[in-house]
Amino acid sequence: MTNTALQSNFAGPVFTPGDAGYAEEVAGFQTAYTHRPAFVVGALHAEDVRAAVEFAGRQGLPVAVQATGHGLSVAVEGGVLITTGRMAGIVIDPGARIARVGAGVRAGALVEAAARYGLAPLNGSSPSVGVVGYVLGGGMGLLAREFGYAADHVRSIDLVTADGRMRTLHPEDELFGAVLGSGGNFGVVTGLELDLMPVAEIYGGQLVFDTPLVDAALETWRRWTVAVPSALTSTIAVVTYPDIPPVPESLRGRHIASIRIAFDGSDEDGERLVAPLRAIGDRLRDDLRTMPYAESHTIHSDPPFPHAYAATNALLSELTPQALAALRALTAPGGPVSAVIDIRHLGAALRHGGPASIDHRDAEYIVRVITDPGEADAAPERLAMVRNTLAPWTIGHNLAFLYGAGGAADPAQTAAGYSPDTYRWLASAKAKYDPHNMFRANRNIVPAT
Repeated sequence: MTNTALQSNFAGPVFTPGDAGYAEEVAGFQTAYTHRPAFVVGALHAEDVRAAVEFAGRQGLPVAVQATGHGLSVAVEGGVLITTGRMAGIVIDPGARIARVGAGVRAGALVEAAARYGLAPLNGSSPSVGVVGYVLGGGMGLLAREFGYAADHVRSIDLVTADGRMRTLHPEDELFGAVLGSGGNFGVVTGLELDLMPVAEIYGGQLVFDTPLVDAALETWRRWTVAVPSALTSTIAVVTYPDIPPVPESLRGRHIASIRIAFDGSDEDGERLVAPLRAIGDRLRDDLRTMPYAESHTIHSDPPFPHAYAATNALLSELTPQALAALRALTAPGGPVSAVIDIRHLGAALRHGGPASIDHRDAEYIVRVITDPGEADAAPERLAMVRNTLAPWTIGHNLAFLYGAGGAADPAQTAAGYSPDTYRWLASAKAKYDPHNMFRANRNIVPAT
């Protein structure tokens, strides 16, 4: 079918390889690899999505979906790519504390819209991440210990399934829990209704320690997290900054530890809680303060520009001194693995059950390892070394934080994201609603046979 003939079926633009605008349409935040579909549908609304899925079904083609490309895990070759970035509508119901978002809404836009009413979504660290993709992956947010996973706070889902049918799902529907937490395995989500929280301000920011204090920062933070309240969510990152212009000159080439704080509480209580961390020693950066929630993205200061990355993670039952020592031996300067280490404190509300298909809720920490995929063969080997090192304390993986380097497509790693019972249930649901595995450009759940 020609581009011209196909275009007549859609309100949004359609691209095929070689068309002007094709490269820009398939580009995403992840630059290590890119979708290379035979057809791209730039959806304007849900009917475009439905028509694209119906077309793919008739042709026997796989379907991939992209809003921003942050969570791209498996690039599709051939098939149909539906880009949803144009579906960016937001409706806030301040009385009910609910937001309705289109498939292309970015976290920063939702934060700004909710902030006008003194409300906040359960967003993550990056304002440029797509809300729908983030929620479908579970949604481990800035205030995760207080409110739990974002996916557990979804009210309804608008979904186009492999049969080309538009469905609106509610918690009592079989597919509702399967869709949430499985990262796009069951169809194309065109809209969500989400809970908003009554949070207008937040106490937070970063404490950054230079090389001589990195190990002290890790151990102090580890011990400190044991007794902090659920209203406080924190992470610690260890990174060697490259000597490149985007990095502030004062940090270039430094090996540092950055403790990031997000506390839903008063400035006075926040200052009291972080006092043991400040006692570690002099800081390269200390910008802890009470801020409008709309500035919460500054807590992590995620890179705003597209770049290449590969990553793995381990959900830990505990973070022991032995686990930290093993991780440091592997990733400290001069070690065999050059990577950013990001350790997040879990527990509290993240332990609570909910409708989403999210397992390993008893994990106390997640260790994320992010590396440059540069050498195609080196990244998988480096990431495997980290997983093997942490294996004694690992209870599973978070599928939303697996990127590239082969790991994201590994069926064993996908299965390790769930309990055996949950995975069997998801595979059974997949066989019922997507028996031909149309939606497989993801951390794929293979239909049960």
